Amino acid sequence: MIKRSILALAFMAFGTVAQAAGTVPGFNLTPQFDKSGKVMPGCKLYVYQAGTVATPQNAYQDSALTILQTNPIVCDASGRLPQWFVADGLIKLRLTDKNGLEAFAGDSLLVVGPSSGGGGGGGTVDATTIFATGDVKSVYGTGTISGWVRMNGRTIGSATSGASERANADTNALFTFLWNADASLAVSGGRGASAAADWSANKTIALPDLRGRAMAGMDDMGNSDGNRLTNSALTACRLSLGCAGGTSTQTLITANLPPYTPAGSVSVSSTPVNVLQGSPTTQLTSGGSGAQFYGVTPGTQSTSSIASTGSLSGTPQGGTSTAFSLMQPTMLITFYIKL
Repeated sequence: MIKRSILALAFMAFGTVAQAAGTVPGFNLTPQFDKSGKVMPGCKLYVYQAGTVATPQNAYQDSALTILQTNPIVCDASGRLPQWFVADGLIKLRLTDKNGLEAFAGDSLLVVGPSSGGGGGGGTVDATTIFATGDVKSVYGTGTISGWVRMNGRTIGSATSGASERANADTNALFTFLWNADASLAVSGGRGASAAADWSANKTIALPDLRGRAMAGMDDMGNSDGNRLTNSALTACRLSLGCAGGTSTQTLITANLPPYTPAGSVSVSSTPVNVLQGSPTTQLTSGGSGAQFYGVTPGTQSTSSIASTGSLSGTPQGGTSTAFSLMQPTMLITFYIKL
């Protein structure tokens, strides 16, 4: 109300005042859905002054707030609302289907856009409501998107850089951002004194490579070390931006096995051996070299058993050392980073 009073006084003093304009996210060029999640062709959006029961508020087709929209604003056959603008501040909205059944009602909704206006001066945009350079989003698609590049390990650079993902002047902000954020990203010809110097030299920089990879948080992210990645391929670099590792399969080695005693039994066979026992009794002769020969008096015969063979029998154990999967249930999409 204070703002409207100021605008009214300004109008009385100067005749015209340029109002800042904005809209409400989710209700501009966007399909609308009923409470069961179905699209509502021909739905109707009523625009009211905030804090009132049903006092209409003017909505416009243009950001200059000169061409009035209908009130209610009517969705097209696909349930999509047209573009509309209102003066910044707070607003009340009520959305119904084509038959008047209410799907949404909200009061004191913030109009997002320029926060203030002045004589022909326009305004500023709240930076917390828009994407910034280096922000990441996922899209259920595969192609290129204006203002974004895919995180596929290819390169970006100036128009004459020969970059493989995008070679254009609009990559300068992201080039600088990545150059300063992650020193592990490769720069063609090696890193120079600064991002600006490498850009001027028409070098390229590699994009983060998320091909076939899942994203995870660094193990500190401004806090103390969480010690949650201490037994993986990421252990050594778990506190570093862009650290990558891991594998989709693994083969067990002996050290990975638990202590294990095979089940089964050992069978042993033995063979009897006859042994003749006796003792020397009579000297028969003595050779010239001093050798002596004795006769043997036969003694008794005894039998003893000597183990000769053995074998283990039981259920065969083990396998073929085939690698096993480490991948959780997964669905593939495309990741993009803002220019």
